[in-house]
Amino acid sequence: MEMAHTALKGEARCQERARSSDLLAQPLASRVAALDWTALSEGLDARGCATTERLLSPEECREVISLYGRAERFRSKIVMARHNFGSGEYQYFAYPLPRLVASLRRRFYQRLAPVANRWASALGGTPYPADLKTFLETCHARGQARPTPLILRYETGDFNCLHQDLYGEIAFPLQVAICLSRKDVDFTGGEFLLVEQRPRAQSRGEAIALEQGQAIIFANRYRPVAGKRGTFRTAMRHGVSRLHSGERFTLGLIFHDAQ
Repeated sequence: MEMAHTALKGEARCQERARSSDLLAQPLASRVAALDWTALSEGLDARGCATTERLLSPEECREVISLYGRAERFRSKIVMARHNFGSGEYQYFAYPLPRLVASLRRRFYQRLAPVANRWASALGGTPYPADLKTFLETCHARGQARPTPLILRYETGDFNCLHQDLYGEIAFPLQVAICLSRKDVDFTGGEFLLVEQRPRAQSRGEAIALEQGQAIIFANRYRPVAGKRGTFRTAMRHGVSRLHSGERFTLGLIFHDAQ
């Protein structure tokens, strides 16, 4: 039985690698469209988060990491310890965004807008436009015009405290993080953390280890949860656990701009 179980696990890993290879062979726009959006939406509704297959190739991950040392591509740098955010640092991109980052942001938004609108309807919120351009025009009209996509860099011992990425009156309820470094090769530890603060109940947490090129989509503030007396709002916070060794880079896609 144990040998059969091991064989099945090996076969599943081979199938996963084959699917990942097929996905990475497609143009970036096609990769986002080819994700299983039904399963991803179900995961977001059920748990407030969902992980994709490997979406970026190792070469693309290295390309994004290489931008980190180019100060002209960023509008500001944050050293987390100075603000009691944790330990580590991150940089916000300046406009115009790098082409790969801009494409990912635009295409993820298009796929996530229906989920955001379903949640807004359940919680009595304002609906979101179907495309990122129109949504950003709304942000800019309210004084939120600074770009928010970013690269985060952690070294041994670094971590990110639980938080919400809110930069003004307007906030899209979902965001995306893509791991750019190789788990167990470039770094150990550094799991993505998501905590759901349930009303009148203890908080529920998840720790998720991401592979290089894999994305996690998650609720960045609230999500609707069905209860015995109807739908209620539950608060979400996210962070990163302490890195045990190495260096970890992450690409963050936040859809609303900042004041």
